Amino acid sequence: MRTQIALSTILLLTASLLSQESTPTHSRWVGSWAASQQLVEPQNAIPANLRDVTLRQIVHLSLGGKQIRLRLSNRFGATPLHFSNVHVAVPVAPASDKIASATDKAITFSGASDVTIPAHADYLSDVVAFPVSALSNLAITLHIDTMPSDQTGHPGSRATSYFALGNHVSDQELPQKQSIDHWYFIAGVDVTASSNAAAVVILGDSITDGHGATTDGNDRWTDVLAQRLQSQAATRKFSVLNHGIGGNRVLTDSLGPNALSRFDNDVIAQPGVRFLIVLEGINDIGMLTHTEDASRAEHEALVRHMIAAYQQMIMRAHDHGIRVIGATIMPFFGSAFYHPSPSNEADRQALNEWIRAAGHFDAVIDFDKLTRDPQHPESLLPAFDSGDHLHPSHDGYAAMGQAVPLSLFAVP
Repeated sequence: MRTQIALSTILLLTASLLSQESTPTHSRWVGSWAASQQLVEPQNAIPANLRDVTLRQIVHLSLGGKQIRLRLSNRFGATPLHFSNVHVAVPVAPASDKIASATDKAITFSGASDVTIPAHADYLSDVVAFPVSALSNLAITLHIDTMPSDQTGHPGSRATSYFALGNHVSDQELPQKQSIDHWYFIAGVDVTASSNAAAVVILGDSITDGHGATTDGNDRWTDVLAQRLQSQAATRKFSVLNHGIGGNRVLTDSLGPNALSRFDNDVIAQPGVRFLIVLEGINDIGMLTHTEDASRAEHEALVRHMIAAYQQMIMRAHDHGIRVIGATIMPFFGSAFYHPSPSNEADRQALNEWIRAAGHFDAVIDFDKLTRDPQHPESLLPAFDSGDHLHPSHDGYAAMGQAVPLSLFAVP
């Protein structure tokens, strides 16, 4: 009897040690890369019902780690989605489908090589020992039996993806491939990091998503911030998760779900999130009068409802111990898409006044002050204007990334 008890004790201790080896002691899961999910528009989708497809996608990590796990998504799919194989590897370049073959590794799900994700669901992979460096690139290759008509993804990838017919998940290069500048079915890459590591989530629209940034260049303002965090010993423990969606709005669905409705998925559920930067609202202001004028009461109601939405974000984040940083809304006078009037500008000023006021956000980044023309404060500084008077230029994005005080993340 004593022998059986001793044997049982040894087995329990062994299992415990093995468990500790699979997820190191004093470590935690932290998101290193992420993208907000939406229903991919028909013009951005891979042809529906295409069969036997290999899809290779390149993502740029922010935080390094010894182990990774993938987050796949069928959040907007109406039917189950089956992947017969999923692999990861190191790409030879950010703008190439070619991988370093020696690094290719299969990903499993509950020990199996294939996975079926239910409709409207996300799915975590098993843990895989796959050391990655900060600011490195990762190739994620999926084999899909049949491409669904309702595709979950992130159209504003600013990164090239590749697909080919047949199962080529381990091929160094995809044969007869086609390229497309969107991401599909991949929602995040998590890494094991030190216990004091944390993620900085940035919730935004096309300015955060990187409209006008260099395809495969990883030069969005969020990328600049990630580079700065990794350049300082005190902040190397922080990742940056870009949750911008082009055309997104705070209050109303447009391109992607409205910010409040995606808040739980894109902020609260992100592994290791400790900080949130909110830069969103310009599309709500512009769309109010996009097709016709609005009354004074409608302008006042918009401002009131947006402030209430910001308050909701702050309260919901605080409930989970997340520090919330508000970013002021940038100028957009002269935009040919929104043709803003003095009333729109008054809405922007009213919202920025609330964002800057003490007692609301935990801290403020004044992107309005940074990017506006001092002579014409309703307009972007010409050097920071991409030309559409709405989105920043390459220099504008760089200035935004450089302007974020790293001291914001020094809270114990």
